[in-house]
Amino acid sequence: MPTPHTPPIAVRRALAKLGDDIFDARKRRKLSATVIAERAFTSRKTLKRIEDGDYRVSIGIYASVLNALGMIDALSNLADASKDKIGLLLTSEAHKRKRLDNEKKR
Repeated sequence: MPTPHTPPIAVRRALAKLGDDIFDARKRRKLSATVIAERAFTSRKTLKRIEDGDYRVSIGIYASVLNALGMIDALSNLADASKDKIGLLLTSEAHKRKRLDNEKKR
């Protein structure tokens, strides 16, 4: 199903970079678009859209292409909680506040 809106420019830039990086990775491996498309169970046309950073392609197809390139581990670590600096900071601050509140009640 098509996305009903155009994503923010930051999203489009990130996907354009990802597409360029996928293209470069494929070329470094000296693999044709046909081979990667077959390994990712998609078409060459869709692979081209991915390499162009098309935001309308599902993340599942992006993941299949990364898998075909042997790069799926990078995707699985993108939102790793242990690397979420903002989330860890907020959790730490909430824990400190809770501890302070408990100490005040004593």
